This record gives sequence, structure tokens and C-alpha cells, in this order.
Amino acid sequence: MMRATAAIVSGAVGVVLIVMTAACDQGESEPSNVQYGDCPISGQYGEFDLSPETAGALTVKTTLPAPGWWNGDTPDSVTSGYEYCMAANIAYRAGLDRVTVENAPFPEIVSGRTKNFDLALAQITITPERSKAADFSPPYLSSTLGLLIRDGEEIDEDNIRDVRIGVAEGTTGEDFVANRIRPTKPVTAFANDPELVAALEEGRIDAVVHDTTILLAYPQKMEDRLRLVGQYRTGQSYGALYPKGAPDKEELDRIIKQLIDDGTLAKLSAVYLGAAFGQDPVKIPYLTVDENS
Repeated sequence: MMRATAAIVSGAVGVVLIVMTAACDQGESEPSNVQYGDCPISGQYGEFDLSPETAGALTVKTTLPAPGWWNGDTPDSVTSGYEYCMAANIAYRAGLDRVTVENAPFPEIVSGRTKNFDLALAQITITPERSKAADFSPPYLSSTLGLLIRDGEEIDEDNIRDVRIGVAEGTTGEDFVANRIRPTKPVTAFANDPELVAALEEGRIDAVVHDTTILLAYPQKMEDRLRLVGQYRTGQSYGALYPKGAPDKEELDRIIKQLIDDGTLAKLSAVYLGAAFGQDPVKIPYLTVDENS
């Protein structure tokens, strides 16, 4: 994430096994009834060979809530979403019959402070700094930063420096605001996305700069009380994060590349992100930053 981006939750890590009945054991090549929530599954079961953290399961870290990406506010309520179903397809192709979802604060995930997992999927932007603490998969989705304001306000690229901006703590959006926008008023960092957006709606801040693919869900969720006015190009992308030196990195990379090449991730984007966003990200105007100001 620039969080992305991407919904930070403090407190204890929640764990759940999101899985339905598997009609055969892991050794069989074609299970008759393996199911991962409501996710559509494709590819060949057991084509790839992983040595997962927990036998028979793919353990995935994320940060909830993240509508569209993980549909459900807690690990035990998630049954669909782009990244959850991406994890489900990885598990299926690796011959693993269940996905274990673990909820963790975003700064802990990207700083390498979380342990005992196979990969993290949390709208994590690949950066050189983060690559010092963790390893990354090939990019699976481009990321930009959106500008969210209250409907009826007139805030844009020309006056953004002079308003109260909110960001998500530990994200690339926080760095972008500090180093590129360079606002004249104090910036407020929030621990999670719901707190950040609530502060905007309540008038405690005037604008939010955060991952476009995260902010897109809020205008329709807030019944058009909020408006996404534009997005900043960053030249960055999301990647799956692995523990530094993870032995399964090469095999997981192969699976993710296959999911990209065979169109699986494009289909998941259309089903889950399109429905959550309510609009095409490509059609959102691009904003510029006056580097001389």
C-alpha cells in the first residue's frame, strides 16, 4: 500500500482458516470439491511445489478492512476479494487446500516485523526501502495516489499545499505528501483507513492522499458525500511481500507470473475491484505537482 495502499488495524493478530471441505487429501492431483470461500478457481491443482509455513495451508498476512481486496472486516468473515482470491488461486495451484488469513498492522508488515507467514497481500507498493526488510514478487498491479475531498469543496492540484491533508501511517502516500506536495499546514497520519476517511468526512482534515485503488471505494460507500478529484502518477506497482530470504520466493514468483499471463488476475480485477470502485480508475484525471513551489 501505499499503504498502498493499503487499511491499518492495531491490536492482536486475528487468524482464521478460510476453507470449505476438501474431498481428497493434498497428494491427489484433481480434488473434487476444494473450495476457498466464494473465489473462482482456475489452473492445475498441485502444479507447483511449496514448503508452506503450515502444512496444507497458505498463510497470508493482510491489513483489514480493505473492501474490494478483502471483502470482510475480520479474517473469519473474508470470503472474496481481489487479493483473497489471488491467494486462493496460489494455494490451489500449489496443492494447498486452505488459506490462513492473518490480520496485522500495515507498518509491521512492510517493515519486516511480522513473522511466520508465506506471503503478504495488502496493496503493498514495491519500494527500495521496503526491499531492504523483505522480498517482493513481480508487480501485479500499477499503483497511483488519489486525492479525496468532501463533495462541494474546491480543492485541486493548485491549492492542495494550503489545506489540512490526512495520510495513512507508514505508507508511500505519507512520503509523497511530505517530499513532493510539501504542504504549508501540518499533515495528520492515521493508523487505519476508516479513521482517515472519517476525519475527512467530519471536517477534521480537508483532503486525503492515499492509494487510488483504496480511495475509489469510499465515494459510493459514503453515498457521494466524498469525491475523488484526481490521481498522481507514481511509477510504482503493488507486489506480494515475502519474508526476507523466503525459500519459496522463486516458486511463488512463478505462480504469480502465471496468474498474470493467463489472465486470472485481470478477471479478478474486473469482478472485485470494478464492483468496489464503481468507476474506471483509468478515467480519473491525472494531477501534477509543481516541483518549483
